[in-house]
Amino acid sequence: MDVHFVATAFATAFTIIDPIGMVPVVLTTTAHASAERRRRIVDQAVAVAAGIILFMAVAGQMLLAYLGVTLPAFMIAGGILLFLIAIDMLFARPTRARFTDEEEREASATENPAVFPLAVPMLAGPGTIATVLLLMNTSHGDRFDLLVVACAYAAALAVAWLCMRAGAVLPRLIGNTGIHVVTRLLGIILAALAVQFVLNGLAQSPLIHHG
Repeated sequence: MDVHFVATAFATAFTIIDPIGMVPVVLTTTAHASAERRRRIVDQAVAVAAGIILFMAVAGQMLLAYLGVTLPAFMIAGGILLFLIAIDMLFARPTRARFTDEEEREASATENPAVFPLAVPMLAGPGTIATVLLLMNTSHGDRFDLLVVACAYAAALAVAWLCMRAGAVLPRLIGNTGIHVVTRLLGIILAALAVQFVLNGLAQSPLIHHG
């Protein structure tokens, strides 16, 4: 068992999905919903996100191969994207890599935010899709590693589901300051993982080997 890969998969899944950081988003987008309706919205959002992640895990590698995108190139691009998200997390500000101003205005006007913006782009946005593809590609088809990736994202979504289901309870327990502290800590971890993805991509790049 590759302990390093297991640790990387779980750390990446939890930092990019950021279960605790999802709580304020849910409270904002479901501010006028009843407790029962909020729970249904959360259930739908997690189910849709899980479906998207599963689809990208299965078909993502074939899509990259069809487009002619090499693993080193995707690792570098994905690492840069994750680093930008990490910077926003460190400064506790909404990341435009997940959510633009226009999307925020549209989200406030929608009656059911389960699919947009909760499932996409918050739970299964560009950063999540990038990390899924990165981990699936670095597993090199090893069945155990593929199972690890599936378990990592299933666990992260399960924790996100629990946190979002808790709704207004969690902020009362740890406070808004506590949520920001956790988000910043996850941002540091995500930044380190992003840099490592870029370094791994550069190490595997033909340009480096030919140099």
